[in-house]
Order: sequence, then C-alpha cells, then structure tokens
Amino acid sequence: MKAADLVRRAGPFLGLLLVCAVFAVLIGPQFFRPGNLELVARQTAIVCTAALGMTMVIVAAGIDLSVGSIIALSTVVIALLLKRDLSPAAAALGGVGAAALCGLANGVLITRLRVVPFIVTLGMMLLVRGAAKGLADERRIEAPVTWLNDLLRTADRGRGLPLGIRILLVLALVVAAVLRYTVFGRHLFAIGSNERTARLCGVRVDRTKVAVYTISAALAGLAGVMQFAKLSVGDPTVAVGLELDVIAAVIIGGGSLTGGVGTVPGTVIGATIMSMVAIGCSQYGLANWVQQIVTGTIIVLAVALDRWRQRSAPA
Repeated sequence: MKAADLVRRAGPFLGLLLVCAVFAVLIGPQFFRPGNLELVARQTAIVCTAALGMTMVIVAAGIDLSVGSIIALSTVVIALLLKRDLSPAAAALGGVGAAALCGLANGVLITRLRVVPFIVTLGMMLLVRGAAKGLADERRIEAPVTWLNDLLRTADRGRGLPLGIRILLVLALVVAAVLRYTVFGRHLFAIGSNERTARLCGVRVDRTKVAVYTISAALAGLAGVMQFAKLSVGDPTVAVGLELDVIAAVIIGGGSLTGGVGTVPGTVIGATIMSMVAIGCSQYGLANWVQQIVTGTIIVLAVALDRWRQRSAPA
C-alpha cells in the first residue's frame, strides 16, 4: 500500500491519536475525564453537524464561507421565535428554515451569475452576519427555557447519550448513505471530479448545486440549534471563524478542496480533532492569540496534506 493510500485511509484516525497523546502529556489524565469528554462532544456536535453539509459541498468542488454567520442567524431566529411564544419545535424549524433560505440564495447566485463559490459565500458571510446583528439589535437575545436547552446536556443515568449527540449520529449515517448509495450522491462526486463531463452525461449540475448548498445551510442551521442549546441565548456574534474549523474538519478527514473526494467518517474524526484542539489549548492556559496560531497552523497543514494527497494519487 502506498503512503498516500495509507494517509488517506488511516490518516484522520492517526491524527486523532496524536492529538490525544499530546494533551495527555500537556494536561494529564484529567483531560479524559467524563466531564471533559462531554465538553468536547458538545463542541464536536456543533462543528460536525455543519461539517456534514460542508462535506457534500466540498465533494461537489464547492466551498461555503457563510456557515458561521448562518449558525449565528439561526440562534437569533430561534430566540426571537421563542420570545413570541412559539413552540420549541417550531422555533427550531424556523432557525433551520432561515438557514436553508441562505443556502438557497448561495446556490442560485452561484449557478445563475456563474460566480465562483468563494466570492458568493464570502459576500453572504457578511450579509447574513449583518442581518443577524440587525434582527438582534446588536445584542444577545434572552429566550425562555425549553427542552431545546437540554439538547447537549448529559442525559440522566441509564438514558444514554444526549439527544443532540444522537441526532448527530443519525445525520452522519444519513449523509454517508446519501453519498454512497443515492443518485444525488453519485452526481455530487461526478460534478466534483469533472463538471463538464458530468454535464455531458446528463447530470443537472445547476439544480444539484442549488440543492447541495441548501442542504448544507440547513445542516448549519441545525448546528445553530445546538449552538443555541449550548448558550441558551440568541447571539449574533457567535461562531465567528467557525467556518474555518468546519472546512478544516472536512480536509483533515480526507476531503479535497478540488472536489470529488470526501467521507463522513473522516469528517467526524476531523471535527473531533478541531474541537479537542480548541478545548485542550484553552484548558492548558494558552493565550487566545496562541490558540489562533495553533488553529491556523492546523488549517495550513490540512491544506498542505490535501495537496500532497493529490500529487501522490495515481493519474
């Protein structure tokens, strides 16, 4: 087996083991106590839920820089709807729906204007963040306590994982099945591998792109529901820069920025690595600017790894 194949298949898991070993040395056994692992799982649930949608986008050779802003907008919409006495389920659906509309706008602009996804989603990142701040009057929105606040909390003894983690596991299985066993999934890989060839083969490229950006944004909206559960408020300033963690999770997990490659198991591991690094650095007492350097270094290394995998892949 070539080195590139080994890295592609086992690299994410080996990376997770390396991160665990580093923090085992720096922090000690207390880093792996149940309470701390729960904290890692809560952050991973937010990053990974958004990263599942990003996996589909990157498989189709796209990118979405508006994910963090969409998560913030979702928390604001949920808080506003709860304050208007809507049911928690309706408020959550409202947050996901608002997010899906942002994704639909991304997809339509990309396909109709023929503008590269980077530029469209960069503009949408600023637009959605501004909309979230405007809706919230640039402040946090307190909301009534509901069962949404318990999504990521430890379940009572004997009741298993928190509901939010169970939702994430189900979503991961669904997205993996979609990518592997459905026509839609095969079309995403075809578009990412060679869009022109996909068109010649009868794939409705524009419709598929609009659909995948809408689905990805809806999953980011669901990540916003989990972010709301963690904070218990609608916060228009939350998740700034989280899109970089989400993209890095996909690339660390074996995805490629050039498209045509990506796996759900790898993305889950990549999201776990990013969350573990963020929490581990904070608990070790590193200053915020050092944490940003560490995160930036990981992102650069992830992109470099992606390029190395491409050069090492058979022609």
